[in-house]
Amino acid sequence: MILLDTHAWVWFVDDPRQLSAPARKATETALAAGSIVISGISSWEVSMLAARGRLKLTIDVRDWIAKCEALPFFNFVPVDNAIFVRSVFLAGLLHADPADRIIIATALMRDTPIVTRDRKIRDYPGIQSIW
Repeated sequence: MILLDTHAWVWFVDDPRQLSAPARKATETALAAGSIVISGISSWEVSMLAARGRLKLTIDVRDWIAKCEALPFFNFVPVDNAIFVRSVFLAGLLHADPADRIIIATALMRDTPIVTRDRKIRDYPGIQSIW
């Protein structure tokens, strides 16, 4: 099982060549097992990026997310109170991006590696990352 950071999710769906070789291998393995996890906060983040014009999709963002939700290998994890609270009390220094904090908290609580290019996430203590 792996957790895709928001950019890794978009790249995996729209242009897997943007993923590193280890990230592609991990996603292919998880794809075969049907165990790719995506935090619900990533749907919010993709929607915000598309609404602000910072992410160009070939279809409406709502349709893009719905199509992803229909894929059997994606498991969307809702952000619950435990994840929100854990994201606030992450130890050490971390930038204030709430989406990244929630993704880190989700990975820690599920003991799941994160596929991410984001160096701050990869360097966070206790995180297993793939890039």
